[in-house]
Amino acid sequence: MTFLSPDSRLMRGLSDLVDAIWVNILMVVTSLPIVTAGAALSAGFDATRRSLAGEGGGVTRHYFRAFRANFAKATLLWLPFLIVGAGLAYAWVVLQITPLLVPKFGLTALWLIGFEWAFALQSRFDNPVGRTFVNAYVFGVTRIGYTLAMVAMDALWLGLLAACWFYMPQGLFLLVVMGYGTLTMLHVPVFERAMRAYL
Repeated sequence: MTFLSPDSRLMRGLSDLVDAIWVNILMVVTSLPIVTAGAALSAGFDATRRSLAGEGGGVTRHYFRAFRANFAKATLLWLPFLIVGAGLAYAWVVLQITPLLVPKFGLTALWLIGFEWAFALQSRFDNPVGRTFVNAYVFGVTRIGYTLAMVAMDALWLGLLAACWFYMPQGLFLLVVMGYGTLTMLHVPVFERAMRAYL
């Protein structure tokens, strides 16, 4: 049966799904202090990229190697996203003031553009933190189609999460287990294609 052979699309897809779930678990565990979430995101991108490329050595080893290598820079990169993101969440939930809608939408769009690119760039290139931050916005705007594709993936996952919460709570466990590791597995090919000229 060719569809059960290790090189078949089905088996490679299942292997990628297992790796994505494991990366998600590693990301959740290493993000528990919250301040380490940036390093976890960078390590998740690195580990899933290597998994999709078929590099040996194991996902766990690649993840923790990238986590250590990116820890300082990714943490500094994460802090502005954490602070601004917390402020935006507060503004959307608590500050229901009509004149603030335009600034809230604008800041949210800026936050999303930077977030979609910053940690993938950190995992792939060795630059100073400020340069990575600037590059996240340069590539996020100049490659807006790819940015919108990644935002759409995240929005779809959040929509499914909300739908499960209200209409099918038994599906929540599966979505949470698959989590951001699966999204990272979907983001990596988009990012690699967008950055092909620089890789």
